This record gives sequence, structure tokens and C-alpha cells, in this order.
Amino acid sequence: MAKKDAKQAPKADKVKKPSAPPDSSSESFNAGVFVQGTQEELTKVIWPTRQQLISESAAVILMVSLSATLIYFIDKLFGWASRQVF
Repeated sequence: MAKKDAKQAPKADKVKKPSAPPDSSSESFNAGVFVQGTQEELTKVIWPTRQQLISESAAVILMVSLSATLIYFIDKLFGWASRQVF
């Protein structure tokens, strides 16, 4: 067990440590660098297919509709109960 830990210890030294946040007084905003970084990140995105988009949107709309209907009926029930008591 100790030998495995000793072998793995050098790997921890190779891990990149996050750099300190940029000092706002020394670096200003560069729109070109921002746009380039944004484009690089957008190329990494896995976009859904049309079928995935339609089915997942339908699922969200269905669940929101069911939740809204359930809340409506619970509200009506509590309204009816409060009219009976008061």
C-alpha cells in the first residue's frame, strides 16, 4: 500500500494549479479575446438533435402543465376548506 502511494505522489505535482484571478487594475477587458474564448467553448458544446429537442421540450411543457394543474386544484381545495371553516 505504501509503495502505491509513493508512486502516485509525483502525479499530484504535475496537476495544474489554478492561477490567481486577474487583477482588475493590471488587465482590462478585451472583447476580441472574449469572443475568441466564447467561440472555442461553443465548439465544445454537444448540441441536441431536432428529435431530442422536440421530445425534451414536450416533456418539460407536459410536466409544467401537470404541476400547474395540480397546484390549481390544491389551491381550490384549500379555498373551499377555508370557506367551510370561516
